[in-house]
Amino acid sequence: MKRILSLSLIIFSCFSSFAQNGIYTPEMTNCDNLVNQFMNQFGIPGATFAMAKDGRLVYMRSFGNADLAGAEPTQPYHMFRIMSVSKSVTGIAVMKLVESGQINLSDKVFGTGGIMENNTYFNNVNITDNRIYDITVQHLLEHSGGFDSSIPCTPNPASPYSWNPGHCDPIGFPLHVTETLGESNPVTKRAYVKFLLEKGLNFTPGTQYKYSNIGFLLVGLVIEEITGMTYENYVQQEILHPLGIYDMHNAKSWLEEKYEREGEYHGGGYIIPSILGDGSNQTWEYGGSNIEAMDAHGGWIASARDLLRLLVAVDGFSTKPDILSSSSINTMITPSATNANYAKGWSVNQFNNWWHTGAYAGTASMWARTGNGYTWVIILNKRIEGANSNAFWTALDNLPWTCISQTSNWPAHDFFDSPLENASQLKLWQNNSTSMRITWENGDGENRVVIASENPVSSFPLDGIDYTADATFGMGDDIGNGGFVIYNGNGTEVIVEGLDSTKTYHFRVFEYNQNTTTGNHALYFLANSPQDSASVSTATNLEDLNALGIKIYPNPASDLINIEVPDNLKVNRIEIRNIHGQVVHQEQISQSKVVVSLEELPSQIYLLSLFGKNGMMGNMRILKK
Repeated sequence: MKRILSLSLIIFSCFSSFAQNGIYTPEMTNCDNLVNQFMNQFGIPGATFAMAKDGRLVYMRSFGNADLAGAEPTQPYHMFRIMSVSKSVTGIAVMKLVESGQINLSDKVFGTGGIMENNTYFNNVNITDNRIYDITVQHLLEHSGGFDSSIPCTPNPASPYSWNPGHCDPIGFPLHVTETLGESNPVTKRAYVKFLLEKGLNFTPGTQYKYSNIGFLLVGLVIEEITGMTYENYVQQEILHPLGIYDMHNAKSWLEEKYEREGEYHGGGYIIPSILGDGSNQTWEYGGSNIEAMDAHGGWIASARDLLRLLVAVDGFSTKPDILSSSSINTMITPSATNANYAKGWSVNQFNNWWHTGAYAGTASMWARTGNGYTWVIILNKRIEGANSNAFWTALDNLPWTCISQTSNWPAHDFFDSPLENASQLKLWQNNSTSMRITWENGDGENRVVIASENPVSSFPLDGIDYTADATFGMGDDIGNGGFVIYNGNGTEVIVEGLDSTKTYHFRVFEYNQNTTTGNHALYFLANSPQDSASVSTATNLEDLNALGIKIYPNPASDLINIEVPDNLKVNRIEIRNIHGQVVHQEQISQSKVVVSLEELPSQIYLLSLFGKNGMMGNMRILKK
């Protein structure tokens, strides 16, 4: 981010249009076109782009394909590796610890009184450079800890590789690290740090700026030492989850281990020995690098919306509440003494713009906050290397600025207004030989959809789409891969009919909001969506109310039905549902004998349910004549 550089972008008169997904925002059509031009120019397979203005998420679009086969359209819900944008996340985490009084930026990391003083692993490191004992947390956050990765530090070749790395960033030669230290594969983040500590520093801490991945890995280990939690768990539990951010995780190294809704990465085709050291060859993006050992410097995956949700929570503006005090934010983005354009996990400039970029095999990313109220996230599943690299990054930097300059009428909606908590306690009950009752506890969404499928539910409702439900299996909207919508509403249960007793069915619930703030677009919350499966015969049997001593008569009934409850049972609510699972009658009760009117109900079979203080007690089918 230069400007950050300029507002110019090469415009092509003819280009191929990539598949565009997400809610169409007509006021920002030019932004769609700019992304298409950029992807055409550099051959980018997939991209996600989210932009907020004054704390409102006004633009959330995706382009191209998310998978290697080119068969899965990229959706805004896709998560991708963000690589070094993770350094800003780590900076936020440290400032959170500073605010809680658990750490000071001036704290020393090693030596007597240092944070790692009682760490058994680092106590066994052979440190010969005493300057290491002067490294502080602030030095590491500002890339002035004494590590200069541009200076080669390996033999030529760096066994067991057949080449010379020509640098000293250990993430580029994990097998050499484990071989040198005599440790097992795959390499750990502690081993990366130990490797550099035993090499010694390249300069006195605090005197120079030299970008260091391993310095940030060490910050992550400091966080673990202070909190007693893993780096990932601390960030999720103390920062992300309180914001309703659940689509951020530490990435995995192997394609088959990728997260649900995670995209796939197009590397440069480089083949190297596997991180397992088993003699096999892998790509840099899958199996050639231990992504798990990159957590605090480059290990996060994220959806664009969730990453942007984090950014607006630390942007220093009053439009959305910040999770850090203004004092902490000012400290976090104050330039270091050794580089006027880098703070503590953030690039900064004189225009009060903050940003960070990320890049690795198959990944390029950027997030930014401007001094005049704009924030954005762009994540790609390919980066450009070689002769076109500079042009690629210049164009990527220009893209959002040009988007802003070409938007004169900003939307009023806020796509951040999605639910932040999904439904829970999904339960499947046997209703009869061809139907099941599905119950759940609501999350914080205004409404929810329930999806049923003969296979695990692997497709997801799309923002901006309204779905038609039908409680007869196979009759509601198909969201893809045979997932049918059986319920759409604000209730807590549905009876699904038309099931085959010889088959197993899978169910999943997703919360959504749809209101004036969302522009009347449905915004779905996909993370932590409850799911379960059963056949009709293996679903939990509904309790027979007769077995509890409860009398319900007459049945069949005409206009009235009597309910008598033993004195040892406490019933406080009655519900009656029709064959579609809709509540047609409910009332609170406090007496042991109740007469319920069926006069207004049409003749058919109903399901009567009784509830006590601990929830549903049981059900009984009744026939209204």
